[in-house]
Amino acid sequence: MKNRIIIPFAAIAILTLCFSCNGTAQKADNTAVKPLYVSEPVDFDTDDPAIWVNPADAAQSLVIGTDKDANGGLYVFDLKGKIIKSKTVKGLQRPDNVDIAYGLNLGGKKTDIAVTTERLSHKLRIYSLPDMKPIDNGGIPVFVGETGAEYRDLMGIAMYTDPNGKIYAIVGRKTGPKTGYLWQYLLSDDGNGHVKADLVRNFGSYSGKKEIEAIAVDNELGYVYYCDEQFGVRKYYADPAKGDKELALFGQGDFAVDNEGIAIYKTAGNKGYVLVSDQGARQLKVYSREGKADAPNQHPLIATIKYTANQTDGIDVVSVPLNADFKHGLLVAMSDDKTFHFYRWEDIAGKKLAINP
Repeated sequence: MKNRIIIPFAAIAILTLCFSCNGTAQKADNTAVKPLYVSEPVDFDTDDPAIWVNPADAAQSLVIGTDKDANGGLYVFDLKGKIIKSKTVKGLQRPDNVDIAYGLNLGGKKTDIAVTTERLSHKLRIYSLPDMKPIDNGGIPVFVGETGAEYRDLMGIAMYTDPNGKIYAIVGRKTGPKTGYLWQYLLSDDGNGHVKADLVRNFGSYSGKKEIEAIAVDNELGYVYYCDEQFGVRKYYADPAKGDKELALFGQGDFAVDNEGIAIYKTAGNKGYVLVSDQGARQLKVYSREGKADAPNQHPLIATIKYTANQTDGIDVVSVPLNADFKHGLLVAMSDDKTFHFYRWEDIAGKKLAINP
């Protein structure tokens, strides 16, 4: 019989600990915001979520999350975190990040899409929503012609829809050059009802410290933000016609470990928040979306929000009411126990942030 150590229950209560994936013990924080729901677990390793708001019935909206493994998948969840097996896609080659776009014109029909980066195949994989049927003709190769080690190993993605309805995918990778790290592709119909992607630019500075994974686009204001991990958050124009000048670098010195997942909570009047997960610290850093009144590209830190998701890579947030559970929006955060945490916005906001009516 194996030796067993018996610890009194009272001692357990006093010494409650949680362990991050790097083995560091952390004391439980009873002040941290707790999720309303925790999703059913995936098979291997959660990484990044995206929220699709059903235009016909917001209560039937979906959360799509990546399972990052060589035999991974795109899991589809309902708003209680239950896996919808009929929509879940398995057998993907290390899908990393995922994002959503609405109304891509395919075969004369407006089609909502989920786009994920498949790292090992160096391809974008694209699925129609809400049925999750493949519409990419087997996948779209990206970073073609790059020869550096890991220069084609896909990581982050964010979708940009311009004022004319053109839809772009902005894609990152495991590593790359100090300039031109991100590549931007225009998505369109290939003439046969599948998606094709045409490269329109490469842009974006890179510190070389770690990697660039998390990317978010503000469609209404026309900006793209991305996390240059262990360095800061960078901001550019999302419209290629407006050039490649860096508009802002913020968040430097604000993070305990990595500045990771990034998402934008939008309030009335083009105001709101840029949210960035502080990986390993169980918290979100919150910055002004609109910037300062006289300096829109200066994004001050507004608040730090503690929550219970651990080692968060990806996050996503919407500010529209979905159902009785999520009246003011939903924030989804990856946690390192193979799950995603579903938070009510009003719980995240507390007394520090605005709650959209």
